Amino acid sequence: MQAFLIDLDGVLYVSGRPIEGARETLALIKSRGYEYRFVSNSTRRCRSSVARRLTDLGFDVSSDSIFTPPLAAIEHMKRTGKERCFLLASGDVGRDFEDAGIVVAEDDVDFVVVGDAGDRFTFNRLNQALRHILDGAEILALEQDRYWMGSDGLVLSTGPFVAALEYATGKRAELMGKPSPEFFKMALDDLGRGPEEAAMIGDDILTDVSGAQSLGMKGILVKTGKYRADLAERSGVLPDLVLDSIARLPDYL
Repeated sequence: MQAFLIDLDGVLYVSGRPIEGARETLALIKSRGYEYRFVSNSTRRCRSSVARRLTDLGFDVSSDSIFTPPLAAIEHMKRTGKERCFLLASGDVGRDFEDAGIVVAEDDVDFVVVGDAGDRFTFNRLNQALRHILDGAEILALEQDRYWMGSDGLVLSTGPFVAALEYATGKRAELMGKPSPEFFKMALDDLGRGPEEAAMIGDDILTDVSGAQSLGMKGILVKTGKYRADLAERSGVLPDLVLDSIARLPDYL
């Protein structure tokens, strides 16, 4: 292995608290010459906000090393030449779209972009999305995770709501984040590495481990964040390595 793709929430921190030993692990792998990029299905924060959050938690991370689904969605929209979207998300993630020249609008849109909207997944907003899709807009799913680990337990993520819109409209969403091969490739291309040279470290055996392995990367599963032993056993996925936390990674380098 020459490089690592590393998930954020559940791997470097959980519920706003750094995983013990995570900062030291990043410093060590950097000192030993390994390259890495952060690939997160975070869709509530723009790229710069993600970087600031990590800095506040004590991680030495630049925004250029962070890859999130909105960046992939922006690239996809630019390629199509259609740059108006209805954004179903929360937080400041809309800044990434606006800074890239994408028009975030309430009507006459080409795409319905669905991220983790949290409490903004209201009937009215979902119904607006439904009508746009039935009028011809395509669905871009920033991620399709089932749940994530919040401060008080597991929380519904974007996937269930994307599935509802697909069922209601008969259209299939195009996935922008993990485990989309294009999303992984975006980070690998930035590293200048091929899949066979890299390993993905994550807490989701399907999105992180299986997704990476399907592209030819190694998949490393950590038992922090939303890791669940029962799901891992039922998944049929065999990680290349299972760690109690990312702090144990140096033992295998």
